Amino acid sequence: MWQFEQETQDKGYKAIAGIDEAGRGPLAGPVVSAAVILPEEFTCPGVTDSKKLSEKKRELLFPMIMEQAVSVGIGMADHKEIDQINILQASLLSMKRAAAALAFAPDFLLIDGKFTIAMDLPQLAIVKGDSKSISIAAASIIAKVTRDRLMVKLHKTYPQYNFIAHKGYPTKAHKQAIIEHGPCPVHRTSFNGVILP
Repeated sequence: MWQFEQETQDKGYKAIAGIDEAGRGPLAGPVVSAAVILPEEFTCPGVTDSKKLSEKKRELLFPMIMEQAVSVGIGMADHKEIDQINILQASLLSMKRAAAALAFAPDFLLIDGKFTIAMDLPQLAIVKGDSKSISIAAASIIAKVTRDRLMVKLHKTYPQYNFIAHKGYPTKAHKQAIIEHGPCPVHRTSFNGVILP
């Protein structure tokens, strides 16, 4: 999991930030990204792609990563921005915001996926990076836990959609709730499955 970080360090870079997002697929809520710079002595067994971990395990790893990281930045693009510029562009925008939010300036970015972001920094996009890079994996956990907690808060405002259970993803129950109640103010109206009144 340290291969990309090691190769980047060997080229002379010191502050390497891993970046990943959570929430491209849901019908509601924002897309959330995290940028994480880890120290060389980082020890946190079990850090991998957040999708491979249970919610309980992610919640356990979250404070360990936050405690040990050199810096963590969070960036978001809300449902309105997603509808305006599309989910891919909104994801890249949230990643850029996460990198910009780092208190400690990075000198290299490792980004999950096929695309780099619009920043004047050397960077590398890695397909399935959350399974290949420790920094991206840590970022995937921070992004996922942060977004899930946001959706739990939104559940309190819009309980009829049961966001606490599916976090906005297009489950059968979620789609049925949209049919019954119509979309709420945080639904992504450009997405299939969000039926407008």
